[in-house]
Amino acid sequence: MIARIEGIVVHIADKFVIVDVSGVGYKLNITIDTMSLITLGAHASFWVYTAVRENSIDLYGFKNINELSFFELLLDVSGIGPRSALSILAIAPIDTLKRAIATGDVGYLNKVSGIGKKTAEKIILELRDKLQAFKDDNDTPGLLRDESDIVEALKSLGYSQNEAREALKEVPSTTIGTNARIKEALQVLGGHR
Repeated sequence: MIARIEGIVVHIADKFVIVDVSGVGYKLNITIDTMSLITLGAHASFWVYTAVRENSIDLYGFKNINELSFFELLLDVSGIGPRSALSILAIAPIDTLKRAIATGDVGYLNKVSGIGKKTAEKIILELRDKLQAFKDDNDTPGLLRDESDIVEALKSLGYSQNEAREALKEVPSTTIGTNARIKEALQVLGGHR
């Protein structure tokens, strides 16, 4: 199986890139966040998950080993395939998803991450025990509730859920407090319009 690819980015499309490795082009399905980190003609390296099916071989690229590991954990959930797992990774930061799963916050996964309620419950049920190691003093339901409240506040100001989530991703982790984070997210959104 292919586990890592390093080469020159020769094509960038909507949801994939093609990386040239010694004259062979590999098509890698990647998240939008990963897409934003690469440029055409630049040298890039990816950790890779190889999905082999009866009629295809698909490659999924990740910027670090932690993303790949979490992607593989998502694949352990019955009913979640590689494309669904990649979509889940694209919706929220991995640390946020891990906290939501570890604390059993179905509402957060459902409302903020855009994952359906049944899928969110299944993810929590099947992955909660595997993620207990990620629980610490910083992983509190209150933090998740704050992020959910911020998204709701931004939506009430006329921004879409996707715009609110993307802005929240850009707010520095050093910004503490719901009001301060809302102000920062508004500044991010103001710069995009």
